[in-house]
Amino acid sequence: MSDMTAWRLPPLRQGRPASADLEQRRTRAASAPPGEAPAAEQTLGGVRCLLVGQESAATTILYFHGGGYRMGSPLAWLAYARRVATAADARLILPFYRLAPEHPFPAALHDAASVYQALTGGGPVVVAGDSAGGGLAAALCIAAHEAGMTPGGVILVSPMLDLEARDATYETQAARDTLFSRAAVLDCAELYLQGLSPADPLVSPLLAEPSSFPATLLLVGGVEVLLGEAIAFVRRLAMADRSVTLHVAAGMGHVWPMMTPKAAETDEAVAAIAAFVRARVPRTP
Repeated sequence: MSDMTAWRLPPLRQGRPASADLEQRRTRAASAPPGEAPAAEQTLGGVRCLLVGQESAATTILYFHGGGYRMGSPLAWLAYARRVATAADARLILPFYRLAPEHPFPAALHDAASVYQALTGGGPVVVAGDSAGGGLAAALCIAAHEAGMTPGGVILVSPMLDLEARDATYETQAARDTLFSRAAVLDCAELYLQGLSPADPLVSPLLAEPSSFPATLLLVGGVEVLLGEAIAFVRRLAMADRSVTLHVAAGMGHVWPMMTPKAAETDEAVAAIAAFVRARVPRTP
C-alpha cells in the first residue's frame, strides 16, 4: 500500500446493501464490448485496475468510469479506452473503485487517491473520467492539490459536478437528453451521500476553489442536462485565471464519445483529448 499520510480525506463510512434491481443493472453494464480483447490487470494502491496502452507511453491517464457512483465497470470502457490510448500515445489506468450504496462517499475517493499515489513518481499523470467518474476525477484534483500532488492535467467528459442538480438546463434540456436527468442525479446523490451534504466540494466540485485544478479540458454534449453546470464550472476556472478549455459537441448527449463511437463528433472529441494529453508531456530542452 502506498504512503497516504499527505492526504486529508474524510473517514470511510458504513454503507447499505444494493437493491436487487441495482444488482441486475450492474450485471448488464459490467461486461466488455463483444469481441473486445482482455486487458492486462494490476493492483495499484490496493485497488484492482485494468491497464490499456503501452507501458512505455509518454503519459499516464488515470481514468474513472461513469455509472452514477453506483454501477459501471472498467470492462465496459475498454474499447473507448483503447481508442484514447492510441490517439494520445498514452497508457490508461482504469480502476475498479468501490461503488455505493455498499461503499458510500468517500470510499471511491479513497480508492482514487490510492491509485494516484501509487502512480506518482512515474512520469506525467493526467486524471480523467466521465459522468460520475468525471466528478470523481475533479474531486481527486481537489484532494491531490491539498496533498501537494496536483496532477498534470484533468479531462472531464460530461462530468457530474453538482449533486444538488441546480442548474436551469436540467429543465430546459430535459426533453432532448434521453440518457440523463435531474432525477437520475438526485438518485445517485442519495445512494452516494447517504445523509452527507451535497455542498461539499469533494462531491460537488462546482463549488471548489478554482485554484484546486490543473489545466482542464471539459467536454460536454450540446443537448445534455449537465451543460449548464459544465459551463458554470468552466467560467469559474476562467474567471480565476486558470487554464481551461471547453469543448461542446452540438447535438450530442451524455458521454457521447463512448456511447456513439462512429459519430464524427466522437472523432473530434478523441482528437481534442489526444491534443490535450500530448500538450501535458514535458518538452525536452
